[in-house]
Amino acid sequence: MNFINKLNAAWAANDSLLCVGLDPDMERLPAQFRGTPDGIYRFCTEIIDATADLACAFKPQIAYFAALGAEGQLERISAYLRDRHPHIPLILDSKRGDIGATAKQYAREAYDRYGADAVTVSPYMGADSVEPYMEWQRGVIVLCRTSNPGGSDLQFLEVNGKPLYQHVAQLVADKWNSNGQCALVVGATFPEEIRAVRAIVGDMPLLIPGIGAQGGDIEATVRAGRTDAGTGMMINSSRAILYAAPQAGEDFAQAARRVAEETRRAINAHR
Repeated sequence: MNFINKLNAAWAANDSLLCVGLDPDMERLPAQFRGTPDGIYRFCTEIIDATADLACAFKPQIAYFAALGAEGQLERISAYLRDRHPHIPLILDSKRGDIGATAKQYAREAYDRYGADAVTVSPYMGADSVEPYMEWQRGVIVLCRTSNPGGSDLQFLEVNGKPLYQHVAQLVADKWNSNGQCALVVGATFPEEIRAVRAIVGDMPLLIPGIGAQGGDIEATVRAGRTDAGTGMMINSSRAILYAAPQAGEDFAQAARRVAEETRRAINAHR
């Protein structure tokens, strides 16, 4: 099953637009996982099991694993997700962007080594840096309007009378989406720009970071980005779910589940 079909099925099966980010920070992990050879694996798989029926996707950020030399644990986490929850897409958040020959190797890393259903990529080097990913029937999620404040330094530069981020959206929708598996990253911190991108790309999925710890408004995000079918979004929350403060009688996984359920409910209230 290709990425778009798998994502559509997950939206329906779990009644969810929530994407759970996997950003393991050793300083924030529960004590039982620190300093152990498989602590990241155990932490992330328990989070997956606790939230898999509430999510439409999981999104490991590769830097959090690579910085700790934990790429092998990420491979095992990816295999675990495919084995235990095969209907949930895995998005490798790596934001790769390089010349074609190198991009081929990054595509192999994402799709072959980690078995990802989709990978995030940068459009800055143009079409030939994205084309190698299109050779696979997997998702290609292109950075468009990012959630960080500094994104405006480049993304609002005018190109033929439009901001650059809108030019990127148009390119992806009209020219780059050769395998029909593209999506765009658009931050929840800019709901009016979400609305502008949605108008350009139609029903193309949007990966939307920026709620939770980054403070994006859920209602504004959903109203700006939903499709006519009430889907079209993977609204990511990472730290707010991973490191949710346990309430009385809860462990870390139960706290993560509670916050994930609350977040899904808040999203669905505006679909």
